[in-house]
Amino acid sequence: MIRVLLYDDSDQFREAISLLLEQTAGFDVVGKFNNCETAVADVELLKPEVILMDIDMPGATGIDGVRMIRQKIADVKIIMLTVFDNNKNIYDAIRFGANGYVLKKSTPAAIISAIRDVYEGGAPMNSSIATQVLQMFAGMLPGTQSYGLSEKEKEVLKSLVDGNSYKMVAASLKISIDTVRSHIRSIYEKLQVNSKSAAVAKALKDRIL
Repeated sequence: MIRVLLYDDSDQFREAISLLLEQTAGFDVVGKFNNCETAVADVELLKPEVILMDIDMPGATGIDGVRMIRQKIADVKIIMLTVFDNNKNIYDAIRFGANGYVLKKSTPAAIISAIRDVYEGGAPMNSSIATQVLQMFAGMLPGTQSYGLSEKEKEVLKSLVDGNSYKMVAASLKISIDTVRSHIRSIYEKLQVNSKSAAVAKALKDRIL
């Protein structure tokens, strides 16, 4: 039996999914709530294996729920349910630890399949959502704007982004501290910044590395 916990503020949808699961062999609905403000306590008490989490709920949103759960519990599987395949919601859900993402307009069979899939270690997504995920991660590929940095300057900047001190940069790249300082002056000039934190921020923002 797959133990399922359901969060959705729509009474009609919540009861429909609950009834669907209760009438399907292999599922046990251990709880159903109209908000996820006590999600961590709910999970610890009810010990579900799969959570169906609506994104758009008043008070604590489904994104908040995922974040709260993942701060305490790593192994429970979480499927996000939503009316809209919104790109920012997709990004936030994945960033905070959701395992799957399914539209509410999916057929009952598709929702059942998604629960079984995530329970077995999969990452269920509607085709429209999968397309957006691919587009989203394509947008995260390194940018084409290099600011004219040399390969060695990029190595120095990458080391700074990793949190290394000048001495650690010198040791890791097998160059002198004076050479590190020379590269950093050049990096600052090319990026038009005047501090390490500003250089690191620009490197991350513009995906230079």
